[in-house]
Amino acid sequence: MAEAHSAVAFSFAITHDGFDINYDHEVLNLVWNSGVRSWKKRVARARNGVRNGVYPAHIQSLWLISAIALGLHFAGYQAPFNLTNRVLVHLPSNTINWQVTACFVAALIVWLSICFTMRYTLKLLLMYKGWMYESRAPGSRVSVPTMLWVAVVRVLSSWNKPGLYSFQGSLPRLPLPSVEDTMRRYLRSVRPLLDDANYTRMEGLAKEFQQTIGKKLQWYLRLKSWWSTNYVSDWWEEYVYLRGRGPLCVNSNFYGTDAIFMNLTNKQAARAANVISLLLNFRRLIEHQELQPIMVQGMIPLCSWQYERTFNTARVPGLETDRIIHYRDSNHIVVLHKGCYYKMLIYYKGRILRPCELQVQIEDILKAKATPLEGEEHLAALTAWNRTKWADARNTYFSRGVNHVSLRTIESAAFVLSLDDEPFEFDLARPELLDNFGKKLLHGNGYNRWFDKCFTVCVANNGRVGFNAEHTWSDAAIASHMWENLIVDDLATDGYDESGNTKGTPEFQPPLPTRLSWDLKPCLTQIEEATIDVTKLINEVNLRILVHQEYGKGFMKKCRLSPDAYIQMALQLAYYRDAGRFSLTYEASMTRLFREGRTETVRPCTIESAAWVKAMQNSNTTNDERVKLLQDACDRHQLGYQDAMCGNGIDRHLFCLYVVSKYLEVDSPFLNEVLSEPWRLSTSQTPHGQTPKMDLKKHPNCISAGGGFGPVADDGYGVSYIIAGENLIFFHISAKTTCQQTNVHRFSENIVQALGDIRSMFEQHMKDHPPKPKASSTKPLTNGSST
Repeated sequence: MAEAHSAVAFSFAITHDGFDINYDHEVLNLVWNSGVRSWKKRVARARNGVRNGVYPAHIQSLWLISAIALGLHFAGYQAPFNLTNRVLVHLPSNTINWQVTACFVAALIVWLSICFTMRYTLKLLLMYKGWMYESRAPGSRVSVPTMLWVAVVRVLSSWNKPGLYSFQGSLPRLPLPSVEDTMRRYLRSVRPLLDDANYTRMEGLAKEFQQTIGKKLQWYLRLKSWWSTNYVSDWWEEYVYLRGRGPLCVNSNFYGTDAIFMNLTNKQAARAANVISLLLNFRRLIEHQELQPIMVQGMIPLCSWQYERTFNTARVPGLETDRIIHYRDSNHIVVLHKGCYYKMLIYYKGRILRPCELQVQIEDILKAKATPLEGEEHLAALTAWNRTKWADARNTYFSRGVNHVSLRTIESAAFVLSLDDEPFEFDLARPELLDNFGKKLLHGNGYNRWFDKCFTVCVANNGRVGFNAEHTWSDAAIASHMWENLIVDDLATDGYDESGNTKGTPEFQPPLPTRLSWDLKPCLTQIEEATIDVTKLINEVNLRILVHQEYGKGFMKKCRLSPDAYIQMALQLAYYRDAGRFSLTYEASMTRLFREGRTETVRPCTIESAAWVKAMQNSNTTNDERVKLLQDACDRHQLGYQDAMCGNGIDRHLFCLYVVSKYLEVDSPFLNEVLSEPWRLSTSQTPHGQTPKMDLKKHPNCISAGGGFGPVADDGYGVSYIIAGENLIFFHISAKTTCQQTNVHRFSENIVQALGDIRSMFEQHMKDHPPKPKASSTKPLTNGSST
C-alpha cells in the first residue's frame, strides 16, 4: 500500500472541515512536462506530414504563388484558367477581403497541382530501372535514355532537402513478375543442383504448375499487388517471422560488433552513457524526420519505412502468432545487470539527460549491492524459449499484478541495456577472443539478453559494446545504419576526458534507477525449463569470426569484378571443397527501391559459378580459361542481384504464391517442394558507408567488424561478411556442432584458401596479359570505376 500511495499524484476528499486536496507537485510537474512533450511531437508529426505530402515542392513556395496571384488579380490580369474569378463567384461578396481570399484559394489550387505533378513525375521516373543494368566497365558509354533520366531525377530529388519519409509517396510499388518468368529463372537456378533425371522431373512439375493452378494463384496475387502497398512485406513479416514458433535466440536474432581496432575508453559506465546518448540522438533524428534518407548514387531514394520501429518496439509472443508492438514514445530504458532489472529515466526536467548525467545513473547501478529475486536472474531465458510456451507462460503469470507492470516497462522501453561482468576482447594473435566476442553478442549466456526487444545494447566491463537485435521489425541494413552512425559519432564527438569518463558536469542530480518488482515463484518451473532449453541451444552453435587482411576490395576492383560477386564465388568454391557438392545458396538483397520493400533472395549457385568451381578443381584447365569462367560467373551473379533489386527475383514471388495456395486450400506439389528446399549456405553482406559522416581515409579504424547470425539449416552454414576497406574483410561463420558434416574452422580455412587461389589466378593472368598503355594519353590507367 505504501508504494500505491506514493504513486498517487493527486487526491481529493470531503471531510467535516470541508474539502481536503492533496497533490505531489513534482509528480504533477512530470505529468505536465510529459504532456507538453507529447503535444510537441504531435505538432512536429503534423508539420512533417504536410512537408512530406507536397515533396519535392517547398511549402514556402505557396506564399510565392499567393503573392503572384494577388499581384495578377489587382493588376488587372487573369490568373491561369481564370481561377480567381471562378472562385470569387462562389464567395458571399466581391469585397477586397473576399477577393484576397479568392486569390489565396486560386493560389492553393495552382500550388497543389504543381506539387502533385512534380510528385507523380518523380514517381514515374523512379519506376525506370534501366540505370541498374547499365555497364560500369571502363570506357563503356551510358545510354541516352538513362542520361536524360539521370538529369531529370537529379533535379527533382535535389530540388528540396528531403526528410526521412519525404520520398515515401514517390516510391513505386514492387512489381509482380509473371509466372512464366519466375519459372524460367527458377529452373535455371536449380540446374547445377540436380542431375538430369531430377531436373527433368522438376521441369515437369514447373510446367504443370504454370499451366494449371499457377494462373489462378497469380490472379489473386495480382489483385493483392494492386490493392496493397507491397504484395510481399506484410506476408513476409507474418509468416516468416511472427508465426515462427522456434526460439528467437540464434534462429532469428542477429548481432553487431564494436569498432574493434579502436578503444575510446575502458570505463564501462562512461561508454554506456555515451552510447545511450548517441542512440537517443539517432531516435530524435528519426522522430523529427531529420535523418537523411539513403540515396543510391546520391539521387535514387531507398524506402525509409523500417526506421519507424527502430526504438520503443517489442515482439510479444502469442499462442499461434506473435505481435509487434510499437510505442509512440518512451522516456526510459531498462538496464540489466547481474540478473537485476532497472528502470532508468532518460528524460527529466524537460530534456534528455546528458552523457555525464547518464553516467551517474549507470554508476549507481554498477555500485548497487542488489541481488536478483528468486527466478529473476534467468527470467530472460523465457524470451529465448519456444514462442508458444513463452506465450502460455506470459498469459498465465504476466497478465496482471507486478509481473504485468514490470514486463510492460521492459516492452515499452526505448531499448534494453545489458551491463556485462566480462570483457569483449580482440587480439589478432588470439582469434578465439573475437569468436567469443561474437558468441556473447549472438546469444550471451541465454538469459542476459532480452531477445523480444527491438535491440539490446551490450556493454562489457572493458568498455567494448555490441548489440543483439530482433529481426521482425527491420532488416539488418537499418540496424547497421544506426550502429554505424553511433560508432562514427562516438569518435567525432570526443566525448571522453583523459581519465576515460564522459565530459561535462551534471546540472542536477539525475533520478536514480529503480528496481523492477517481480513475483516469479509461481513460474519458476517454466523459467528453469527455458534456461535448460536455451543452454542446450547455445551449446549446439559454434561461431568463427575470420579477419582477412591479405587483401580486400582494392584488389578485387583491379580485377574489374564486383567485390560482392567476387566473395560469393569464393564462398561457392570454399563450400564445394568443404562439402564435396553444390548446395542451394541464399544471399540477401534489398528491394528498398520500392515502397515498403524489404529483401529478396539472390541465388549465387548458378550454371556459370558451378562451371568455374569445377574448372578450379580440374588441373587440366588453363589459367585463362579459369579467369574467363570466373568473369562469366560474376557477370551472371550481378545480373541476378540486379534482377532481385528491381523486383524480378524468384523466391518472394514463389513464397507469395504458396501463401495464396494455403488460403485457397489447394495443394501444389511444385510449391511444396520448392518451399521445403534447405538453404545449406545462407549468406549476407553487411552494408557500411550508409552515413556520409564515415571517412575511412581520415579514420581507418572507425569501422565495425560487422555482425552475424545463426545457421539457417541444421546441416549448413550461416555466413555474414563485411568488406571493411581496401585490404580488410570480416567473415562471421556459424554452424551447428551437432552436425558432423559442418565445421566453422574448416570452412574458414577453405574461404582463406579460395580467396588466395583466386588472387594467385588473377596475378598470373595480369602477368601474362599486362595492360597496354594508351598512346594518346599520359594519364595512368584506373580501374576503380569498374564496380
